[in-house]
Amino acid sequence: MQLKNPILGLCQQSTFMLSAAKVDQCPDDEGFEVAFAGRSNAGKSSALNTLTHASLARTSKTPGRTQLLNFFKLDDDRRLVDLPGYGYAKVPIPLKLHWQRHLEAYLGGRESLKGLILMMDIRHPMTDFDLLMLDWAVASGMPMHILLTKADKLTYGAAKNTLLKVQAEIRKGWGDAITIQLFSAPKRLGLEDAYTVLAGWMELADKGAEIAE
Repeated sequence: MQLKNPILGLCQQSTFMLSAAKVDQCPDDEGFEVAFAGRSNAGKSSALNTLTHASLARTSKTPGRTQLLNFFKLDDDRRLVDLPGYGYAKVPIPLKLHWQRHLEAYLGGRESLKGLILMMDIRHPMTDFDLLMLDWAVASGMPMHILLTKADKLTYGAAKNTLLKVQAEIRKGWGDAITIQLFSAPKRLGLEDAYTVLAGWMELADKGAEIAE
């Protein structure tokens, strides 16, 4: 019998650690971190909550409420990070500039950051923000995996067509290193694929590959 992906148990027992307004407030820079990024209305909090089977990230009918770097503990060595959303939040310009400055400092200087999950609303993919994140990931050599969220808002055929179209666009502009999948929090679509990516980045993949007697 195949053992379950070990990331499942860790996600199910995940707990909130702390919120950081500045990089120097982040946890010690060691172990493994995976960060979740996306425009403020891309369904980032819902995706995080579905993956962790908990209500860790705040969801709101007013996009853009995540104004801090929020850290969630999986175990002593592994964390998930909810990054501030951009592009939609109705907040003062100075606050947006503060977010941007500290987000760039986090992304550019965090040794424990092993990968970035980028969320795109499947109905509005490849926004200016998404393109910037793609450029940054490729330039810095940071592994990136894209969740095309809210896939339940389209028929399966339309969702699949959008996936193939965006995938082709990314390969043409940024190469084959960036991976992409369909995802729906309400329908729990794409969970296994996302868990597989997380387990690989956090060096848990081999632990679940053993065969139980």
